[in-house]
Amino acid sequence: MPLAAKSIARQPSRWAATNSFPQPTALLAWYDRHRRALPWRAGKGERADPYRVWFSEIMLQQTTVRAVAPYYARFLARWGDVHALAAAPLEDVLKAWAGLGYYARARNLHACARVVVERHGGKFPADESALRALPGIGHYTASAIAAIAFDQPTSPVDGNIERVVARLFAVATPLPAVKPELRRLARGLTPQRRAGDFAQAMMDLGATLCTPKNPACALCPWSDSCAAHMRGDAQAFPRRTPKREGALRRGGAFVARRSDGYLLVRTRPAKGLLGGMTEVPTTNWSKDFEDSEARAGAPPVASAKKKKRIIWRRVPGLVRHVFTHFPLELSVYVAEIPPRTPAPPGTRWVAVSELAGEALPSLMRKVVAHALDRKRG
Repeated sequence: MPLAAKSIARQPSRWAATNSFPQPTALLAWYDRHRRALPWRAGKGERADPYRVWFSEIMLQQTTVRAVAPYYARFLARWGDVHALAAAPLEDVLKAWAGLGYYARARNLHACARVVVERHGGKFPADESALRALPGIGHYTASAIAAIAFDQPTSPVDGNIERVVARLFAVATPLPAVKPELRRLARGLTPQRRAGDFAQAMMDLGATLCTPKNPACALCPWSDSCAAHMRGDAQAFPRRTPKREGALRRGGAFVARRSDGYLLVRTRPAKGLLGGMTEVPTTNWSKDFEDSEARAGAPPVASAKKKKRIIWRRVPGLVRHVFTHFPLELSVYVAEIPPRTPAPPGTRWVAVSELAGEALPSLMRKVVAHALDRKRG
């Protein structure tokens, strides 16, 4: 008996009496008619390209299809295969990634490409365990690549699929504790044939019909097999344990602009939050930051004219940003710097006109825009 079928015994008796077990054929028939056209998805009868599947899955981690699509097109146009990406400087990859967020993905993307070229001759392994050994590829991504690119009968479970499975079986245990159970149930649904299409069908079902709010149950191919639909409370699943929001951190950011059109920036350490990205100098971000002490953390810019003192002016308002584990507020300080002023150690001057080509994360783009917009005002 499939694992998912066994779970029926744990549901209320009226579930088994009223609902039929979800059949993969019903979902696949729906998928054949309604599949989404995505730039990284192989067409009907075409074989999936493992490079494109991997590329898209890394980009789609914690990011929407709409946000990823233009980045995917630009990356693919620039680095059309894994050899080209492996040969690219990491700095170029980070610049191309800027604005997409979760920047560890870009570093892992580059590292993974190099490992695939150096250890696997430029070919992605089809084995799920071998895929998991590659940089940046976890349980879900390995399973997605194995299923979609190689049609292995494995079951990737992302947020969309968690929601579908939790509703099918009205699983009462909240996330995240229930994740292993949802993976077991998903495995029990997965057919031996067309596993890749089935995985993508589950993703499409969650993205288009079995949505977090107002699910379109009347259009769902599995509505007669869904325990939550039968109960009339599909929107209540999956249940979740309330998240603890991290404590607010605060800090100061320093936008030094030379009168000849250059801005002072530096590169963050390779490891850690926003690793390897470009930023304007900042103080440490802490819970007990004091605005009154912020200027002590300003970069030691020394004017070429020794008698001219650098004055840091606080810009009204704050720049707010939310990371995965904590919210952040930055006070922004600006200074006008004479031309030809040398950059302090660990920093460099970049032409304002060339900032778009720098690996500036969204936070730093907000900071620069806040400073320059206020200056113009």
